[in-house]
Amino acid sequence: MGHAENKLGFGQGEGELLGFTYPKPLPMRLDRWLVSQRPEQSRARIQKFIDAGYVEVNGVTGQAKTPLRHGDLVQLWMPPPEPLEYLKPEAIPLEVLFEDKHLIVLNKPAGITVHPAPGNKTGTLVNGLLHHCPDLPGIGGEMRPGIVHRLDKDTTGCIVIAKSQEALVKLQIQIQQRIASREYLGVVHGAPKTTEGTVVGAIGRHPIDRKKYAVVADEQGRYACTHWRLLERFGDYSLLRFKLDTGRTHQIRVHCAHIGHPMVGDVNYSRCRKLPVELPGQALHAVELGLNHPVTGERMIFEAPLPGSFERLLKHLRLTNT
Repeated sequence: MGHAENKLGFGQGEGELLGFTYPKPLPMRLDRWLVSQRPEQSRARIQKFIDAGYVEVNGVTGQAKTPLRHGDLVQLWMPPPEPLEYLKPEAIPLEVLFEDKHLIVLNKPAGITVHPAPGNKTGTLVNGLLHHCPDLPGIGGEMRPGIVHRLDKDTTGCIVIAKSQEALVKLQIQIQQRIASREYLGVVHGAPKTTEGTVVGAIGRHPIDRKKYAVVADEQGRYACTHWRLLERFGDYSLLRFKLDTGRTHQIRVHCAHIGHPMVGDVNYSRCRKLPVELPGQALHAVELGLNHPVTGERMIFEAPLPGSFERLLKHLRLTNT
């Protein structure tokens, strides 16, 4: 619908007013549908827009849970992206697996957050990327320039970052449509009774501890599906390989805890247990990332070597369980 004056006080050129007509026969939550319509925006950012009153349904301010019905008119006011001027480039070492003018693939170490957040605007992967790629600001806006998907702070391995707006949108669509593939290695407590399986369970905020996530009722969270395969057993521990159909926050960790095999070293979803070796966080590593190049269309597969702590853990478990 273009630029316009709106009741929130934004004037010509200050953001953008977008209009959508809900086309589906079955109802759907407002926040979920808007995320599907704006793949370049995170769900958290869309929810912030809704909470701030930037979204109307048929002329009435919407709520995240507002059910959309066929023919409803949804208007979303997109305020201008927050400037990145306060985000300082930092000379943070980056392990580059691949790079061209469209994208960069890194092997992320443990202990580094992917992008800044309020109260944490330094020492992130984005700060290092801004130093490495001076043209990154403005791609994706806000505090997530170029970020296609995330890894938890203490999860290691493959992560792809877009270096152009075109690449960002195309790669995010690949993630959403499962064209991109993401596989992980993880060591869990216990020994699964079968050699493979699939965990399907909606993930949402934990009902008591809002800093954590949990498997919740379908209407209270977002659909999540994790496939797993047993690679090795080590007594009371197991090495699993995971493949994601979806990419919810803490998905593998939450699903593993849900089936009674929490991730080794996970302080949030595993009971405090003495670890076989010292770990910087959970023993979870994004070992393989597959995607179609956003410009050439070439299928590309990237593999990230295991970090030293993960290798030491496996060596110890193999030696003590032979």
